[in-house]
Amino acid sequence: MSELEALLVSREFIANPYPVLRQLREKEPVYWSDAIGGWVLTRYDDIIVSFKNTASFSNENRLGQAIAFLPPEKRANYGPFADHFATKGLLHSDPPDHTRLRTLVTKEFTPGVVDRMRPQIQGVIGGLLDAAEKKGHMDVVTDLASPLPIGVIAEILGVAPSDRHFFKIWADDLLAFQGVNKPSEADLSRAQKALIEMRPYIAQMIEERRRKPRQDLMTKFAAAEAAGERITEAELISTCVTLFVAGHETTLSLIANTLHLLLAHPDQLSLLRQNPDLLASAIEESLRFESPVSRQTRIMKEDAELGGKILKKGQIVFQMLNSANRDPAYFTDPDKFDIRREKNRHMAFGQGIHFCAGAVLARTEAFVAIGTTVKRLPKLRLVDREPDWDVTKRNSRVLNALPVLF
Repeated sequence: MSELEALLVSREFIANPYPVLRQLREKEPVYWSDAIGGWVLTRYDDIIVSFKNTASFSNENRLGQAIAFLPPEKRANYGPFADHFATKGLLHSDPPDHTRLRTLVTKEFTPGVVDRMRPQIQGVIGGLLDAAEKKGHMDVVTDLASPLPIGVIAEILGVAPSDRHFFKIWADDLLAFQGVNKPSEADLSRAQKALIEMRPYIAQMIEERRRKPRQDLMTKFAAAEAAGERITEAELISTCVTLFVAGHETTLSLIANTLHLLLAHPDQLSLLRQNPDLLASAIEESLRFESPVSRQTRIMKEDAELGGKILKKGQIVFQMLNSANRDPAYFTDPDKFDIRREKNRHMAFGQGIHFCAGAVLARTEAFVAIGTTVKRLPKLRLVDREPDWDVTKRNSRVLNALPVLF
């Protein structure tokens, strides 16, 4: 294995990917990696093509390919894993199925719907900061950034408060194998175990809502499934798994990363305190600078040419969003964190028809959480300037911990 190949699957790369990504973007922006198990795209323009050309770059069963490298006798042990990812869902489908499923979901996360959630979000954040202030210190990840989004998405879908901790565990286990096409069997087993536990839980929720409807999103989904026109139960379960996982991890990362960046750049934090109207811009700059989802995958549905290379049907493609968001062709001084940045067409939430359905909710939670924290804690400061990145998650840019004092 070459030095570059070894580096691409190393913990050092996850902790600081940007020098290697810059090298690939400049010298070989469409790069085949045996170690990762697919094509690595690092240039903004190429990644845009892979988002828009859904006829070639497919979402269907893209994550299910993670077991394809195993010998048949071992692959047979992952039936529940294979069945889940072979089922069409919001993140595992192409048009016209994706269009049908997305229509059902996005109307529940419009700006108007999310805006009505603000008092609830503000109340949760207030309670979390009250608890932290009594201690005089906190870990932003465990005390704020994690409990907020898991609580909000669980409340929206109607999960009992006593069960919500399960979804954090399941989300972590389902993310562990993602980001390379040759994950360890340990990570695959973790993901399958999470699915074996999570899917029946969701199925039971659906059945309960059929018998006794409530004022929650799961009831609306169950009603649509019962109508037999818009979504099947299997598609509904797949989509709910996606909502629970994505609804937690991305927002956790966004909140923690933004607070870390502001605290690590005191000039930018001072600027924000002097100009609170820059908060929305600061969040967008955080999304660009430390993209919560660092990479996404596609599977080639047919042969296609990209960057002078022929990508073959069945091969996996890795869209390195964290590289596209630092492409100097689109961003001036891309390695600088600048909350006043004006031209900021980042792709942290994807592009085109697969633009994140929960982007409005994530941005709103981050806006309220960060704005409230900065205002309430004027002496907020880092315990350690060196970020503690979770190097076990390849497609997430997320901190293990962020201890702060105030």
